[in-house]
Parts: sequence; structure tokens; C-alpha cells
Amino acid sequence: MPDTMEKRYTERLARYTTAMRNETPDRVPIRPFVAEFTGVHTGHTPQQLAHDYRIAFDSACKCAADFDWDAVVANMVYVWTGLAQALGLRYYAIPGIDIPAGTGFQYREPPEDQAFMKADEYDQLIEDPTGFLYNVWLPRVSSTTSPIGSPSTFANNLALVKGGMAMWNYFMDFGPQVARLRRESGTVSAIAGILKAPMDIIADKLRGYLGLVEDLFERRDKVMAACEALAPHLLHVARTTADPSGQVPVGYWMHRGGVPFVSPEVFQNVYWATLKPIIQELWASGHQTLFYAEGNWDFHLESFAELPDRSIVYHVDQGDPIKAKKILGEKFCLSGGVPNTLLSIKTPKDVRAHVKKLLAEVARDGGYIMDASAIVQNDATVENVRAMTEATLEYGTYGRGHASQLTPGAPKPLPSDATPGAFLPGPQKDKPQPGECLSWEKKKATLPPIQGDAPLCERIWKEVDALGNCFIWQLLLSF
Repeated sequence: MPDTMEKRYTERLARYTTAMRNETPDRVPIRPFVAEFTGVHTGHTPQQLAHDYRIAFDSACKCAADFDWDAVVANMVYVWTGLAQALGLRYYAIPGIDIPAGTGFQYREPPEDQAFMKADEYDQLIEDPTGFLYNVWLPRVSSTTSPIGSPSTFANNLALVKGGMAMWNYFMDFGPQVARLRRESGTVSAIAGILKAPMDIIADKLRGYLGLVEDLFERRDKVMAACEALAPHLLHVARTTADPSGQVPVGYWMHRGGVPFVSPEVFQNVYWATLKPIIQELWASGHQTLFYAEGNWDFHLESFAELPDRSIVYHVDQGDPIKAKKILGEKFCLSGGVPNTLLSIKTPKDVRAHVKKLLAEVARDGGYIMDASAIVQNDATVENVRAMTEATLEYGTYGRGHASQLTPGAPKPLPSDATPGAFLPGPQKDKPQPGECLSWEKKKATLPPIQGDAPLCERIWKEVDALGNCFIWQLLLSF
């Protein structure tokens, strides 16, 4: 059995990476981003999946074993509410506590006058993004963390310890989960790493959407400078959490940076201007990016086509898959295009008909991965997801034209695109650097003269300090 699963894994990885190279494998790979749907299949509520990630892990493995899927996300119910509760995060409604147990966790954006960053605080963010997150942002998003300058409390100290240890436990369990998917069902872990656009960070977690819109009119220069200050740090998180082998892409979650949330001019001159260099830097390091285009981003397809060939996989949600194929299909692999409403309120016959048509129009030349339009939650039926899977297996097999033997391996950049550091400059040397909280130089100035092995002291300080950096940026991006 282990040899059988390893053979299956090798074939699926080759099929998946061949499609991501925008080439033609033996058949269309299937990679559904299933979240609360895993509980529909295994008999667990959204509360159970969100509150105990081990149940979510088990459910993801069960789905991977029961359906003939090539790749899945190790856990698409990504917010572990145990950690959210440990820190008292204000921006999540937790199933079974704040909302019904049968509802997936919800993001709660604060009123405009209670935004987690104030309009006059841009300079603090620009000067030291990591310090701002710890000193200003964290005490505001956490109901248990004390603001700087106020007396510390038992709840404050306990929240920081519990939150840090909870995040460590959660992330350390992902490696075994990825190995388990490979061992038990021969399934590939679909993505690795996380990225969001600088302007989306401001809209999602700092100023809120309404605050951002006001700032774009009233203080555009500050928004731009903040996006530029955030970009090297977001790149660092993406690089350090990416698949070291570069086989699977970095997940990039697209939110409110495009039309109709902002104007085409804002998209081009703020959102895209500060995001594009990050994508180019990731590609220069050998990492593809999965553009998970939540909503309709058809207006911006020509901008995405500016990126180097094969540097991204473009996922279609509410956009037009045929239009995406026409504009991007020569350059990039596409995925998605099966509406979530189809999986929830239509019949298996309807699903099969849509999949057959989609494959004929978008997948006929390769470079396509089957998936629902958006993350599959608990409104989808098992019968409809099975119909999507079975129809892909039936209609998504390629005939002549594909390689006689599947070869694994993600696409690689051309030499002209493979120079890290050529697209996005880092912060000035006197500024806090990505990956650190307190530089070794500043720490060393507080110590007596070091005796013995000074490089050892420096290395250990940097390694442990980086954990503090990881905590706050992952809290911002992943939770």
C-alpha cells in the first residue's frame, strides 16, 4: 500500500505541475479548495472544524481519500478559533460562541471610527511596520492585550504566551498533515505560503475599507508610502513560508484592490504598482504565485498579463473563464470556473453539464486545473462535488498531444527574470528589516563585551528574534 500511494502521489504531482507549467498532462488535474465542505462529508459542524483543527485535518484527509482529487489544501478552514480565542481577537465571530455552530467563522470589520489604525498613524506604520503591529495594532485587535504604557495584566501576559505557543503548535502540525495526505491517499498539498497585497492589508486589517477610501482621497501619499513600506515585509513572509522546493505556488488572496472597490487609476498606481514587484521577486526566487481572484477581476486581466510567462496561476471566481483564457491562457495556467451556487442549489446533472462545457472551452489545450470558483463551504452538497469530480475524470482526459510520460517540476523563470532583488528594494539599512523585531546591532549595544564565540551569540539571537517577527506577521496575514 505505501508503494501504491507513493506512485499515486508522484503521478498527481507531475499532473499538477505540468498543468501549472501551462502544458498538457494526461488529464485535467482536480484541486478543490474545500473548507467547511469537508465537514459536510464527514459529519462535522463548522464549529468543530474551526475550533479543533485536528478534526479539520482529519476531515481534509478523509475527503482526499474518498474523492479522486490530485491536490487539496492541508486545511482550508484556516482560522483556528482556539488561537483566536487565546488572543481575544475582536475581528472574528466564532461558530458556536458568537454565531450559530452551523455557520462558518466570520470576519467582522469594525466601524470606521473604531478602525484598528487611525488616519494620523501612517507615519508610525511607515517608520517601523513590525513595531507598529506590536505596539499599536495588536492591543487594538486583542481584547486581552494591554496597550503600550498601560499596566500589564495577568490576562495580557497569559494571552501572549498562549497565543504564541498555540500558533507554534498549529503551524508545526502542518508538516505532518502534508505528509499524511501523501502517505494515506497520495494527495498533493496544493499551496504553500501566504501573500496579500499591501493595499489589501490596509483595507482588511488596518484602516478598514471605508478608511482606505477616505485616505486615497485625503492622504494618497501616505497610503502609497505605507504600501511601499509593507511590501518587503510581505515578500519576506511569502518567501519564508513558500515551498522550499518551489513545486507548489504561494497562495495570494485577492480582496478589495480592484474595480469596483477602487477606481482603475487607484488599481494601477497604488495597488498594482506595489504588488507587481512582490510577484516578480517571488518568481525570481523560483516561486509561482496562485492569484486567487475572489470576486470579478476581469477588468484587470491585461495588467496581470504583464507578468512573466508561467509566473502565476490565475484562479477564476466570478470572472469570465473564457475571457481569462483569451487574455491570459497563452501565458498562465488557469483554475476554477465552477460557480459555488451550482454546487449548492443545482443538481448533479447541471454540474456535469457545466463541467463538460467549461472543459471544452477552457481546458482543451492544457494549462487548466479543475476547481470551484471560490472556497467550498458547507452549502455545497456531496453529490454535486462528486459530480464535478466524476465529470472531470470523464471529460477531462487529453488524447494525443500530451507527454507520453508525465514529468514533475514547477515552471522556472528565465534568466532575465531570475535576479532576486532586482524588482523590489528592501528598507534602508538604518530601518527595521524584514524578519526581525530588534536588530542584533541594537541588542548588542545593550550587552557587555561579548567573550568567546560572538557569531554564535548573533546567530541564536537572530533565530529567536525571527520567531517574534513570524508571530505578528502571521497573525496579520493568516488569522
